[in-house]
Amino acid sequence: MRNPLSSTRFMQGLFESDYVRSLVVGTVSVFGLLGLLGLLFPDSVAGDLARIVFSTSTATSTARLAAPIVLAGLGGIFAEKSGVINIGLEGLLIISAFVSVYAASVVGIGSAVLGVPAVAVGFLAGIAASTLLSAVFAVVCIEFKADQIIAGLAVWLIALGLAPFMSTVFFGGVNTPNLGSDATIGWGTSATLVILATAGSWWLLNRTAFGKHLRAAGENPKALDTVGVSVSKVRYAGVLLSGFLSGIGGSALALSIGQFVGAGETMVQGKGFIAIVAYLFGNYNPLGTLGAGALFAGLDAMQIRLQQLGYAVPDTLVQTIPYVMVIVVLTLVGRTQIPEAAGEHYETEE
Repeated sequence: MRNPLSSTRFMQGLFESDYVRSLVVGTVSVFGLLGLLGLLFPDSVAGDLARIVFSTSTATSTARLAAPIVLAGLGGIFAEKSGVINIGLEGLLIISAFVSVYAASVVGIGSAVLGVPAVAVGFLAGIAASTLLSAVFAVVCIEFKADQIIAGLAVWLIALGLAPFMSTVFFGGVNTPNLGSDATIGWGTSATLVILATAGSWWLLNRTAFGKHLRAAGENPKALDTVGVSVSKVRYAGVLLSGFLSGIGGSALALSIGQFVGAGETMVQGKGFIAIVAYLFGNYNPLGTLGAGALFAGLDAMQIRLQQLGYAVPDTLVQTIPYVMVIVVLTLVGRTQIPEAAGEHYETEE
């Protein structure tokens, strides 16, 4: 008997969707064409773009910027696959980013709690804060059957106001002091977290009974209820996973620079909403979400380098690209298959 978790079967499963395969082939083709044009015309705009795209600094920036997008996107998949639309991912990233820096500063850089370094304490605290906020969201939506869109917006707005306010209370300003290089995590750690979370999410969704229950809760909750599985418990688990993964993303983002920035849209800068676009772009496939998140983060990293070279590329224009791309790609390549019961409340028949 062949091992269902063998590398061959694993890769086949990752690329089982024609839609995902089309996206992968298209992305590789674009990069190949750009590289070729860069070699043929090194002094042109294409040459500058090629040097930026294939540079080490762009790769490291992309890894850092992609972490919150991909991780929150993976969390969004679990929530929406279970039937709960969580558009509060932005708020979860914000609250975890602040709490991670705050907890690390309370412990003190260079100090530890029960042998756990301050950075790790901050990282875990950020995850806990995001998971707790997602639990509140889950209770409001599942137990009290509130409108999921309104509740998700409330999560975002609460975090958007609460995090800078708490920063002002504890640090005297909306931006926290920088904890220093000893309180940061490297881009390699962010990349590792993203890869492990993507592989783990794919396995959980496609190779476990929980994944089957999760999909049933979002597609046909009545059938799941009929076989004796609690739809509410499955949905709670899906939403809590969205908070857990978003907490990893927000903590990684803040601790990658050792500071929380609460000015304007905060340092998260819409990455939670781009995460929603990423998993829609990837058609609820973890691998597609990883690719979309890396692409959007790469575009952000590129525009910074282009401005350094003298190209006047507004960052606000770059921020609209993910939303435009998902509309174009979904129109030309495929159609996102939204879970049929997503956003619908379910009353158990017990």
